[in-house]
Amino acid sequence: MITTFEAQNEQLSGMAYKNISVKKIIISYLAEKGHATIADLCREMNLSIPKVTTSVTMLITEGVVKDFGKVGSTGGRRPNIYGLVPDSGFFLGVDVKHQHINIGLIDLQKVIIKITKYIPYQLINNKDALYELCRLIKEFIYNTSIPKYKILGLGINLSGRINHETGYSYNFFNFYEDPLSTILEKELGIKTMVENDSRAMAYGEFSAGVVKEEEDVLFLNLDYGIGMGIMLNKKLYYGKSGFAGELGHVPLLNNEIICQCGKKGCLETEASGQGLIRMFKTRVEAGSTTTIDKNKLGQLQVQDIIRAANNDDVLSIELLAKMGEILGRGIAMLINIFNPELIVLGGLLAETGEYIQLPIKSAVNKYSLSLMNNDTKLKLSKLGEEAGVIGSCLLIRNKLLEHSS
Repeated sequence: MITTFEAQNEQLSGMAYKNISVKKIIISYLAEKGHATIADLCREMNLSIPKVTTSVTMLITEGVVKDFGKVGSTGGRRPNIYGLVPDSGFFLGVDVKHQHINIGLIDLQKVIIKITKYIPYQLINNKDALYELCRLIKEFIYNTSIPKYKILGLGINLSGRINHETGYSYNFFNFYEDPLSTILEKELGIKTMVENDSRAMAYGEFSAGVVKEEEDVLFLNLDYGIGMGIMLNKKLYYGKSGFAGELGHVPLLNNEIICQCGKKGCLETEASGQGLIRMFKTRVEAGSTTTIDKNKLGQLQVQDIIRAANNDDVLSIELLAKMGEILGRGIAMLINIFNPELIVLGGLLAETGEYIQLPIKSAVNKYSLSLMNNDTKLKLSKLGEEAGVIGSCLLIRNKLLEHSS
């Protein structure tokens, strides 16, 4: 398996290149369809039976493909059916949050082998944090007992602007000339793709979560910032530069708060986790009462406010409702622009349930066109904390098994 994928990156020509190309297409086809006969593969690739049979036999010898025996037929000799050996290759996904990471592993057939969540980690833009991230990934791989050569690819999610094609991250770990994906590949020895966290979470939800038959879907990542993943015609939308979905930096508010992007009035200055913390501290300092210990305000986290709201803390509930109303205005704008079938709410703040959902729905009804919002469903993420790690696993799998005949 490794030979097949590594060889395609070498300078091959003539018959050697063609053999690798045919094997890759067979793997890609089986990964997409599940099982196939020699006749199916011949039709797909427009190649002769001897050529396809030779390539399939080679893949069986390499332990990548398995002969599952005869398949039912309406007449004549019954053909053999072939499929991938699930444990001949694996894909690793890493979802990097501000205070922890989630790591997961899937096999060739997209079955989740292992997910470890809430691994302590501080996302700081320095070299120590980068190499600590690499150390945690190596530790996870070691604990799986799966040989590293069987891990075909690694997908890593980070917040901020990411160009998934070039591998550059423009908000974190951008202190080298080489793209971040190259730096990680050298350190970990695994083919690596870097992706925006909201987009990876969206893809996880699109592929294995709450999305069913819908073709046009928006996923909102409501966390310390606000991110968005866009699916149009069942495909992720990236935009010209690969940065589509920066909802948090739409200037919807008339305030003088400087956003982390350097501009004023961005939606996430008041409708995100960091905005919630700032507003909470401001209200407490102005004399508002709360069940949260005021001596701990310096280390206040979004989870503290959510926990307090669930324990009937009035200030926390009031601020979540205010934030929900602001978010609802932003979502109403999205409905008026995209007219989507479904909007999925995910991320840390989505865990507050009706405290934020009800004011969002009220604002959506108030500010969006009724002809549009009547056709747009609003749902909570099904995968929750696992959305990003599942999405990153599937995205790197798709990239390496991309079917291009």
